Formats: sequence, C-alpha cells, structure tokens
Amino acid sequence: MGGGQIAAVGIWERERVSKDGVRQDVISRTLIAGRGGLCERDRLSLILQNDFAVEIFELAGILNEISLAITKLPEWTAPEHVPKSMMTLMDTVYIRREPLGVVLIIGAWNYPMALIVQPLIGAIAAGNAAVLKPSEVSENTAQLLGELLPQYLDKDLYPVINGGVAETTELLKQQFDHILYTGNTNVGRIVMEAAAKHLTPVTLELGGKSPCYIDADCDLDVACRRIAWGSVVVMEMGSSYIPSPEFYGADPQKSPDYGRIVNKRHFKRLMLLLEGVNVTFGGQSDEKDLYIAPTIVTDVDPSSRIMQEEIFGPLLPIVTVNSADEAIHFINKRDKPLALYLFSRNKTLIKRMIAETSSGGVTANDCLIHYSVDTLPFGGVGKSGTGAYHGKFSFETFSHRRACVLKSLGMERMNSVRYAPATDSKRKWTLWLLKKRKGFGKIRLFTFALLGILVAILIKFYHV
Repeated sequence: MGGGQIAAVGIWERERVSKDGVRQDVISRTLIAGRGGLCERDRLSLILQNDFAVEIFELAGILNEISLAITKLPEWTAPEHVPKSMMTLMDTVYIRREPLGVVLIIGAWNYPMALIVQPLIGAIAAGNAAVLKPSEVSENTAQLLGELLPQYLDKDLYPVINGGVAETTELLKQQFDHILYTGNTNVGRIVMEAAAKHLTPVTLELGGKSPCYIDADCDLDVACRRIAWGSVVVMEMGSSYIPSPEFYGADPQKSPDYGRIVNKRHFKRLMLLLEGVNVTFGGQSDEKDLYIAPTIVTDVDPSSRIMQEEIFGPLLPIVTVNSADEAIHFINKRDKPLALYLFSRNKTLIKRMIAETSSGGVTANDCLIHYSVDTLPFGGVGKSGTGAYHGKFSFETFSHRRACVLKSLGMERMNSVRYAPATDSKRKWTLWLLKKRKGFGKIRLFTFALLGILVAILIKFYHV
C-alpha cells in the first residue's frame, strides 16, 4: 500500500471514529490485553520500574488519554468558527482539522510503552496512519508491541518496526508527513536533518538537564520526599535523587520498589560519571545486579561530565547557590531545560523564577506532575525540544489546521469596491471593510454590513 493510499485510509478512519469511537475502543482493548503480558514478560527491559510503576506510570496515563480522546473527539474534529472582518461578515469562516497523512513515532526506553502509544493515540484520533519505532534498548517492550498491535490494529496502517540504528536510519530516509521523536539531543539532530530533506515537520522531546531549585524558605522534609518520589518514577527527570529509608529501607538493593539500571552499557556509563567527583552518600554498586545505590555528589564543578549529560540513574549532583538571583543566573547560562522544579513557600519568588527563566514546563513544590495533566502541553523549548503533545495537544500536533472561507456568489455589488478601476474612495472603503470592529456585538456588525452594502450600491450607480 502506497503512502497516498495510507493517507486516504487515514482520512476515512477519522471520519469513522468521529461517529462511533471504534478505533479508540480497539486501542483500549489492545492495551488492556497487553497489560498482563507487559508486567509478566518485560521486567528486564522495564528494569527501572516494578509492576506498580508499570501500571501507574505507563498504562494508567495511556488509558486515560484513550478515554479523553473518545470523549472529546467530536469536539476536536468539529469546525472551529473564528471572528470575521467586515468584508467576510456574511461568509462562513472556520478552521477544519485534517490528518497530515503518514507519521513516524520513535520512542525511548525510559517509558517504552507510553512514549510510543500516547502519541499514537493522538495520531489516530487525528486520522493518520503511523509507523512505530520502539526503542531497541527496551527490547522486550518493543517485541511486545510488535506482537500485540497487529492483533488489534491494521498492520498496514500501524506497522511496528523493530531493530537498532540501521533500521532507524533506513526509516528516516523515507518521506513522512510528521515525525515525533523522543530521545537525546544528538539523535534529535540526526532526525531533524533527515526530516529537513523532505521538509517534514518534527516534534522533538529531547530532555537535557532539568534543574530543581530548593529555596531556604521551604519544608525540606517534604521537598526531599517529593524529589525522591520523582526520581523513583524515572531516575533522571530533573537530575534529582534523594535517598530515603522511608521508601527503600536500610538496604535499597533488597527493596522490591527500588529499580535497576536498564542494561550494562548504561550501568558503565553511570559509573563513569562518578569518576573524579565527591561522593558524599551512597556510591555502592553491583554490576551483576545492575544496581547502583542512591548517590549524592557535592562540590560539583559545573563543567564536569555529570553536569553536562543526562543522568538517567540514581545520582544527584548538588550545586549550592547563595540566593535565588544566583540560581536564576545559573539556570539561564545553560540550555533551556525540559522542566524546571521549584520548592518554596514564597509564591512571589515562584512567580518570579517562572517569569525570569524558560523551560518546557514548570512544577512548583513537586516533581513531574505537569507531565500527568493531559490538559497541559508536554514538550521542550530550545535544545530540550520543539513542539508538544498529550491530550488535545497530540491531536493538534498530528492535524493540519485548514483555513476555510465559504462565500456566496451573490451580493456582487458589495465587492465592486475592490475591482478596477481603482479610486481613492474605493481604497478607503476597502480598508474600512477589512478592519475588525472590536467590541461590536453581532447586531451592530450586521448594521455595519448593511451600511457596507449600501455603500457598494452607491459606488456602483454613482461611480464614486
């Protein structure tokens, strides 16, 4: 099946879904059926997460987004009528959402199910066909997706392509109508370069270093607990990890709730980050078990490797600042982060830090929560990414907003002001008609429209 045929079927799919919700229901059944298989078969590739984490941090969000799409799709796909000028007052003016065609979704290993399926929900809701490329690092999840999705979705419309760098490189040679990639900045550049050859738009969720500022005016116990929880969810978001016996007991290695590093390559990468730094807590490791203890690093050189790379592990580098001003300066000297976390009782300070910094998202007095709110866009800015998704924003990402103006063939005399021969009066009346009349209600606008018609008649008969 060619790209044009796939796009055509994608359009048909959206029309069908907007009537009966069949496609979202199919996805929902897919995920429910796959839940047991995911928890039983994928502990190695989801080794950072336990069964509770898989259920809460992967599947729950996916199923919630499906429910949202089912509920809101008629609203999302309805024509969006927009304000008019005097010139178009009698016309129908609206925005129509249309599918882009065939999109490519490339996922990452830290949320190997959610980072594929959540954008897929938006792509299908918008009426697109989608090619899915799960991360090869979480190979069991990739295999699971390759087995499950064809059982519930058309395998020609939603193929799963598994493999490594060679397969991804070959995919990027193909022309798509949109590419959504989640991963690191270096590969993001490769994706963007490949997309540019076809003038393909991209959504890039790239991450980077996400700072967490703890103010002096703060409940430190609460802050540490919430930062620790955020690090449990995804051992890096914000480069934050505070060890807590309350969570893991005296020996985290024996705790069923404490995760492991995803594979040996990442284990060795993390151990290299600890070379030459001042470890003040933790640092114990077991390569056979892929275990690294919760670790705090202090007196960190901002130019050190641990401060330059995404960590994705239980390592917390702490940088001491003397004031909020210094913290703001520290943040602004670096690339714009995917997220900014702030802990303070001072609401004025929180608003100031939001106003004087830039990041993809902000959560104050907690971690990660903005990611879970499906009415908020999730995405980066600058080197932490471009574009956003989640909820309606996924639908918008994979939709073309088509501008539509439907005019009548009647009332031609009103249009005579824009036809040659040009006169000074025609110019003035045309400019007047093109202006938007702010603060005018529909009755007054209608009155002005009638006045405009009378003016056009006068121009026609008296050749003003």
